[in-house]
Amino acid sequence: MRSIEVFKRHLREKRAIKIISGIDNYNLDSVKKVVSAAQMGLASAVDVACDKEVFDVAAKNTTLPIFVSSIHPFKLAQAVKWGADAIEIGNFDALYKKGQTFSADEVYEITLETMSLVEGKDIFICVTTPGNIDIKEQIELAKNLELLGVDLIQTEGMKPQGLKTVGAKALLETAQATIGNTLELSRHVSIPVMSASGISAQTTPLAFAAGASAVGVGSAVNKLDTQIEMVATIRNIVASVAYRNSINKEIPRNQKELELFSK
Repeated sequence: MRSIEVFKRHLREKRAIKIISGIDNYNLDSVKKVVSAAQMGLASAVDVACDKEVFDVAAKNTTLPIFVSSIHPFKLAQAVKWGADAIEIGNFDALYKKGQTFSADEVYEITLETMSLVEGKDIFICVTTPGNIDIKEQIELAKNLELLGVDLIQTEGMKPQGLKTVGAKALLETAQATIGNTLELSRHVSIPVMSASGISAQTTPLAFAAGASAVGVGSAVNKLDTQIEMVATIRNIVASVAYRNSINKEIPRNQKELELFSK
């Protein structure tokens, strides 16, 4: 039985991991592999495109909470009727590649219209702050979204213009941007912040250290060839969070031991 409450608990514990199938991924076999891998990899939630067939495939292959992503308010309202556990305005990464960009005003208006369409529905709402706008605009947008009653802010990063790096280095450059945005936004809003774009097992601990309550992982998983690779990667991400949390618990205990020893 799916429940967004599981994801909310993981948010409070600052260990939520959302696996992103892709806002433009309508390949049903691919969606099935990704959401099944998320289930087996012990993720907190999955994120799929706003399409009825895609949603149905996801619902049949995971008991994890399902986020449905789109930039179209009416489609997101439809997803609530399908039984989505959460709706998300974003993810924008795939749309940037098609030449689309988004201003703070556009995102705010999309959010406002979406919320008016689902008013009275008990639905979890996440909004992505566009990585293509200045951080000051992102902060102002995040504050306004918090006032609207949005449940979660998702950050993203964009590789600096002019850089032509590829592979692991490009991933790190993108992650650096999204983690930097996470650090800034988490200082200015009281609602949870989720880091996405360039997030991997290596960068996940950095995102949480920067103030994230969750990470959204897309291409590090959904671009892999086999489900076995996907599950292994997700398990590594989950393990990196578990290791970080165990270290954080150990530090206070060691401090107490030092205090007792010094007396």
